[in-house]
Amino acid sequence: MPIIRSKQTEKDVNGVSTQVVCTEFTNYIFVVLTQYGKIGTLISVTPDSRSNDISTPTFSTKVLLGKDEPLTHVCAKNLATFVSQEAGNRPVLLGLALKDSSIDSVKQMKEIIKSCKVW
Repeated sequence: MPIIRSKQTEKDVNGVSTQVVCTEFTNYIFVVLTQYGKIGTLISVTPDSRSNDISTPTFSTKVLLGKDEPLTHVCAKNLATFVSQEAGNRPVLLGLALKDSSIDSVKQMKEIIKSCKVW
């Protein structure tokens, strides 16, 4: 049975305590990003196999649980695309529970995710 690697951290993002947990499974990466202490909305971020251009693959996002809002998809793409690319284009399962999803906060959250790299 393969060992599941997981890392977690907690940082302040613009005064809001933010927790990140990254877990690597064989077929996907699970990232939880929360400012409420719970998983929140669950989004699947998948590289699009129909994309012909390898250098800039397109990604599709799908809300599996929770509120399906345009902003959720934008945040998910911003936060999870690089994870998938760095993990050999594996799909990412992203749990998002954010109080603050401003562009500045999302940039900081990306750095926190990078610090929890398991892939």
